[in-house]
Amino acid sequence: MDTVTEHEQTRAALAAAVSRLVALLRDVPDPDAASGVPEWTVGDVGTHLAAVYLAYTSLVSPDDAMDRGDVLPPGEGTFAERITAMNERSLTLFQDEQRAQAPDFIAERSETFLRVTEGLAPDTPVASPWYEEVPFTLATLTGLMFSETLVHGLDIARGARLPWLIGDDEARLVLGQSMPTMMTAALDTAKAKGVRIAFDVAIKGGPNLAVVVDDGTVQVTRDAPPRTYDCRITAAPATFLLVSFRRTPIWLAVATGRMRAGGRKPWLAMRLGQLVASP
Repeated sequence: MDTVTEHEQTRAALAAAVSRLVALLRDVPDPDAASGVPEWTVGDVGTHLAAVYLAYTSLVSPDDAMDRGDVLPPGEGTFAERITAMNERSLTLFQDEQRAQAPDFIAERSETFLRVTEGLAPDTPVASPWYEEVPFTLATLTGLMFSETLVHGLDIARGARLPWLIGDDEARLVLGQSMPTMMTAALDTAKAKGVRIAFDVAIKGGPNLAVVVDDGTVQVTRDAPPRTYDCRITAAPATFLLVSFRRTPIWLAVATGRMRAGGRKPWLAMRLGQLVASP
């Protein structure tokens, strides 16, 4: 699949997922119920998603520009520390009376995002002050918005005891569009110091990700040329997405046959999740 076609499929899948998310939020019986995110209620997750759509749309729409100081955390910190601080700050962007309007706000901002980016090339650069470690493209941003929608939709559904499905086709699009960039940004450089491991992450049905950690750096390449790897991780798309975001424990993925390790040193598979942070 060429990059333009895949990006258009991602845009269409994002639009469909947002419609599902908006319907889910409107069906929530108790916004104060505990969600799938520790210490956050279902309403908190909805508010966080509204802040995500506010911030990300501002990156591509001049008419929707926002004061990035409202979201950027003060001072320095690791990737995980900064993202955690940003997530907490996102809950303060909306007042109590505005939180109830999260479904309408998300629907409106997603429509704006898709409208202003229609026809733009997937590799169009996007300046993102929140992820300063790596250059961002429109494809990365679209995939990241899609992953936020899918994963936090699950958090809401778990708390509200409502159905929410993440399909393998949806997960493949997220993994192809945004995972190479986000895995690069999320490397724990301190833990990766002195580490040299080459992982072959084979997602069933694609994409394949070559993750090469080399003494505090990482290179993540999609569908890379053949080479020798230390460890091969094979996983179902939705399973890998949820394990990556700590929504499914690795032991459960392995026990149910949806993830397995192979290659010369299969025991190194657990190191990948330790080297790549997930706030």
